[in-house]
Amino acid sequence: MSNSPIWHPFTQMKTTPPPLKVKRGEGVMLELEDGRQILDCISSWWVTIHGHSHPVLAEALYQQAKQLEQVIFAGFTHEPAEKLATGLLKHLPKSLTRVFFSDNGSTAIEVALKMAYQYWFNQGEKQRTRFISFEGGYHGDTVGAMSVGSSSPWWQTFKTLMFATDIVPFPATFDEDLNVATHEAQALDCLAELLQKNSHSYAGIFIEPLVQGAAGMRLCRPQFLQELAKLARTHGVLLIYDEVMTGFGRTGELFACLKSSTCPDILCLSKGLSGGCLPLSVTVATEEIYQAFYSDDIDRAFFHSHSFMGNPLACATGNASLELLTQNPAAFAGMEALHRRYMETWLSGHPKIERTRICGTIAALDLKAESESYLNATGSKLRSRFLELGFLLRPLGNTIYLMPPYCITPTQLESIYEVIRRVVDE
Repeated sequence: MSNSPIWHPFTQMKTTPPPLKVKRGEGVMLELEDGRQILDCISSWWVTIHGHSHPVLAEALYQQAKQLEQVIFAGFTHEPAEKLATGLLKHLPKSLTRVFFSDNGSTAIEVALKMAYQYWFNQGEKQRTRFISFEGGYHGDTVGAMSVGSSSPWWQTFKTLMFATDIVPFPATFDEDLNVATHEAQALDCLAELLQKNSHSYAGIFIEPLVQGAAGMRLCRPQFLQELAKLARTHGVLLIYDEVMTGFGRTGELFACLKSSTCPDILCLSKGLSGGCLPLSVTVATEEIYQAFYSDDIDRAFFHSHSFMGNPLACATGNASLELLTQNPAAFAGMEALHRRYMETWLSGHPKIERTRICGTIAALDLKAESESYLNATGSKLRSRFLELGFLLRPLGNTIYLMPPYCITPTQLESIYEVIRRVVDE
């Protein structure tokens, strides 16, 4: 039993090894208390997009801390939040016009749920109480977010707390997938059937665009999202994108909605929003949705808040991060070509590997295994072995994925593929 009072996430505390104590981070490297160096291959749960201890982000945080660290966001505003909201909208589809701040990805989803629900309620369509989501989707660990991700494997304990949603298949694809068009058609047919039967009961459709993260980095094609958007528009149901993970360059463009040439009605962003420095999220909506709340009637207002929403420190790092992204788009736009080169060099044709797939800065592969469950022992064994060799990789069951900070060098990136090959051979 550990002497630490800390209860760690996604961990069976009785059986897990003692946590590794990190002393400092710089770029893609973490230094442990005992002096060991670990290469962070997953951006510390997908947030540290520019690398650890980035001097530009640190300076922005320092300067803002000397001026204003926090202020209530009801009835007040400040320059860092105004600048960040305006800056984000410049890079998003033009129909997205209103930015609602909160403080983490799950909360951004909860905001979207309530916003979509009340949008219809304010217009007298009180029967629109259901949501549609996709098999394998993960949207966070709060109760509403769990409900729209109800097919994920971790939440059986909480089923009675969660509200019912309708789940449709996700047409996961991979390199050289010959059946992708068939699977997309099946998913769209399933969705169309639901909408045709009872479209007036649905408030919105949730999806992680292009990449389902926690489900195992499962990809879908832009063509599928375009057809999904057409169906949502045809049946008058809101389309809600969870870009908590895919935003800020992860798919090779700033946002998955841009890469797929689609525009949701509501967009959720977090993780890389502050460059990984501080908790921060936004839920961005169209003007039409905003206007459904804009009224002389106080009952039509959106009653949702958080103590640290629009926090000046987080917004300051968000502004600095967005500037870094726009100054050097090649840092994320050029990584896909490197992934493909090293995947081909080190792992192509390996008899233990299947379903390789790459989208922008994200690369993934599946190890052939009897069980593909997230909860099988393969992932924890792989994670321990990679750490022994100096690499922070956190497999999702039998799926090994890479999502490195954008500051990684080609040599460092290739070294990850080398160590994957070594461990798979073992």
